[in-house]
Amino acid sequence: MSKYIEVITIVEGKTEQIFIERILAPYLGYKDIGMHAVLVTKPGQKGGDVRFSRVKRDLGLHLKQRPDTYVTTLIDYYGTKEWPGLDLISSQALPSQIAHTINLATKEQVVSLFRDQDAEQRFIPFAAVHEFEALLFSDAKILARQLGVSENEVTAVISECGSPEAINNGPLTAPSKRLDAWSNHGKFLKTTMGISIAEKIGIEKMRSKCPLFDDWLSIFEEIQRNS
Repeated sequence: MSKYIEVITIVEGKTEQIFIERILAPYLGYKDIGMHAVLVTKPGQKGGDVRFSRVKRDLGLHLKQRPDTYVTTLIDYYGTKEWPGLDLISSQALPSQIAHTINLATKEQVVSLFRDQDAEQRFIPFAAVHEFEALLFSDAKILARQLGVSENEVTAVISECGSPEAINNGPLTAPSKRLDAWSNHGKFLKTTMGISIAEKIGIEKMRSKCPLFDDWLSIFEEIQRNS
């Protein structure tokens, strides 16, 4: 008989923390998966500047605390300056290739650092490609309505890139930058409007449109089923 499992998620910002606590954790709770968000204790001076040299301290701390928990990350690929695998990614890499390269390199480094804490089994890395805001493009109708822009304008971005997770990471074209451009405030309010939009879209719709996000959650569902 499967049992309840606990997952500690190291996140880079307040928005990701609220997203997990308010939306993702309740969704996973019904599946007997308890996910808890923990902010990086020494974050960068601004969003998108979370470095592995800082995060690894928190990873080690939580891997050492309890041997029966799983530890994961929710870190944006866009804007990250120092992280395992970054130097191996070509400018033409597809989202799936980016995710595979970063997650594999991160896993290898964490296992090497914390082998005694069973990191091979207990650490599941996840880098959001290209960033958390991409999930909000999972429903063009809801996003457009909440921002007061044309649904066709949102749909055109998704069609051009192929999927929410493929919306690229340029300084003017990253998901967050596109949302800034559409916002009446001049800057998209992630922790308020972003979370409100995410609630309206729901995790199931995000999973259906964002395969890398879906793959991440599927890992925990599989662990829970086999526990």
